[in-house]
Amino acid sequence: MLKIWGRANSINVQKVLWCCLELGLDFERIDAGSHFGVTQTPAYRALNPNGLVPTIEDGDFQLWESNVIVRYLAHKVGDDRLFPSEVTRRFDAERWMDWQATVFWPALRPLFIQLIRTKPQDRDAAIIARAEELSLAAIRILDAELSDRAFLAGDSFSMGDIPAAVAIHRWYELETAHPELVHVQRWYGELKRRRPFQEAVMLPLS
Repeated sequence: MLKIWGRANSINVQKVLWCCLELGLDFERIDAGSHFGVTQTPAYRALNPNGLVPTIEDGDFQLWESNVIVRYLAHKVGDDRLFPSEVTRRFDAERWMDWQATVFWPALRPLFIQLIRTKPQDRDAAIIARAEELSLAAIRILDAELSDRAFLAGDSFSMGDIPAAVAIHRWYELETAHPELVHVQRWYGELKRRRPFQEAVMLPLS
């Protein structure tokens, strides 16, 4: 059985859990990271030298990096549910997965850290303001992309939606300004109706 190392409230673990639930995969999840520890042990470092979550064990194969794990699982199932077989649509999905990791989450993460993991008296107003500005700029890019398509890689849900949607959920859950973004709101509303999203992603932030 597929083994997933990582706590359920981690944004990166949630990507993998959501993917597994969409694909109907059986898996065992093991708490690791944050207050659970585990990730700095020699045994875990042998699986993932970065000491981060998630890591998966699929038989004798180990893999880390959340977006890569999502790609691997979607491709392994091989029925086009999440991994587009048409090459341009596939790489459209790949692009948005990389965009989440390199543009959107780096902009949003400082806001998340300040508003969720930092005591109110210790928060830095300048960091919050800058993170709000950069996050919204990234989300406007997302909104523009969704203006003429139902999902990020076209007319149907794919692996390309998973990373961005997990981050968008965090943005909407934060106590920050949420200006009207018609296309993002429509897309996010559609994803919130998916049971795998509800089970894997819609958990309290921490």
